[in-house]
Amino acid sequence: MFYILSMEYTLIGKNDLKISKFALGTWPFAGGELWGNQEDSDSIAAVNECFENGINFFDTAPGYGEGRSEEVLGKAIKNIRNSVVIGTKIPPADLGKGDVTLSVEASLKRLETDYIDLMQIHWPNHDIPFDETAYEIESLINSGKIKEIGVSNFGVIDMSEILEHSNIVTNQLPYNAFWRAIEHEIKPYCIEKNIGIICYSTLAQGLLTGRFNDVSEVPEGVSRSRLFSKSTSSLCRHNDTGCEDDLFEAIKNIKKFSNEINLEPATIATTWLKKQSGVLSLLIGARNKNEVQLNINAFDYDVDDSILNEYISLTNKIKNHIGKNPDMWNAVSEYR
Repeated sequence: MFYILSMEYTLIGKNDLKISKFALGTWPFAGGELWGNQEDSDSIAAVNECFENGINFFDTAPGYGEGRSEEVLGKAIKNIRNSVVIGTKIPPADLGKGDVTLSVEASLKRLETDYIDLMQIHWPNHDIPFDETAYEIESLINSGKIKEIGVSNFGVIDMSEILEHSNIVTNQLPYNAFWRAIEHEIKPYCIEKNIGIICYSTLAQGLLTGRFNDVSEVPEGVSRSRLFSKSTSSLCRHNDTGCEDDLFEAIKNIKKFSNEINLEPATIATTWLKKQSGVLSLLIGARNKNEVQLNINAFDYDVDDSILNEYISLTNKIKNHIGKNPDMWNAVSEYR
């Protein structure tokens, strides 16, 4: 039925970056209004625990707490820098001439390093030509400050345009059993062009863990997504109807199914996701050492395909509701 595995790694790019199948997303390290109080010591302990368990890939961005996440991660990896892969991002506002270099230099300073393993364009900026951005990025690659280039939240048109100017090795996208919009067009294109998919929101912000039983239990930061109607969250930016009834029926059925096969809902969710074609790495969220340890079981298993097929069939109504729009927050997609 299921089997215990060791951590898996993939080599990508011309520099053969060795990236673990699971990665730590470090946005919570920023703390603040969105995440609440976060002690640096807890964040650093989470990084160390990940590293000791085979996770070598850590993802951050300047936009996570106005650089705070990068600063904390820099402290955490100081003594293991050459043994880890750091992915950070260039904000869409910084993709113009001169701004790219300033953004990268600022990230290098905050991370206390002299190179970035995987520099990702956080979102496309359609007011700035891709060739302008790519020219400056290539200069930074030639100077050794960037090893490989990836993108985040890019649709097929944007990927095809930037590939005319840069060798893109990854695309970071929302992907989980409840959010499967990339399966329609974006994932097949990534596979065709050998662009590895880095998955974020891998547990649908906790929905796939089974911790929420109805809408009233879901925090506003989670219920602002298109899975929920606009009335559920003051943070919501869309006017979609949501699919709350189908969503919580699926959650109930997933919990029942997980009990039948004696695996936690989070474990089967990540087991399904890591086996999907095109997937390079899954971002997990952990704010301290204990939360890392809770996640360890979730990436130690393999499960028979027949079981995974039965599991994912429980989410088909949600996939049909979401449709082809991969944008979690906007009914009019910012992807193209």
